[in-house]
Amino acid sequence: MSKLGPRALLVLVVVVGLPVTSYFAFFRPANIKMQTEKEDCDHKEALLEKLQKITERDSDLVKANEDIKRSVKIIEARLPSGKEMDGLVRQVSDLAITSGLNAPTIKSSKPVPAALYMEQPLEMQVTGSFVGFFTYLAQIEKLPRITRIHDLKIEGANKEGEEIKAQFTLSIYFQDESQLASGDSK
Repeated sequence: MSKLGPRALLVLVVVVGLPVTSYFAFFRPANIKMQTEKEDCDHKEALLEKLQKITERDSDLVKANEDIKRSVKIIEARLPSGKEMDGLVRQVSDLAITSGLNAPTIKSSKPVPAALYMEQPLEMQVTGSFVGFFTYLAQIEKLPRITRIHDLKIEGANKEGEEIKAQFTLSIYFQDESQLASGDSK
């Protein structure tokens, strides 16, 4: 090749220098800006996706809360108020008689708090046939109220074992009127 003149050298410097200068002056900063904006956009999309999942979970929680409220109302419907306890005790006694047992002896104890509700323990003693006692327990289980039998003791009352004597505590759960009044105001 021949010797390059100053003019050719200048053209060569401009031809090579212009793209290099353009890269550092314009393209590189634009690429950096585009990269940061892409990262920012990815970050916002990730946040949006996370927010959508939280929103879906919140709607599931709202539905679950509604289901729980319905369940609580169903259970509370099975809890008599303190005013209804006399009728329920009479019903428990009548069930014993209709099951073929002798009239039960019932000793009512003082109601005790049980979680959010009250528990009315009734110390009971019944006599009669085992079949009658079994029928009585089945009838108690079918009551629409929440009850619990504990401290059950069964003895044969005669030598043939045809008659039994059963002692147990029947607990009936109920809502205290003062709790009902404060619950309505919430």
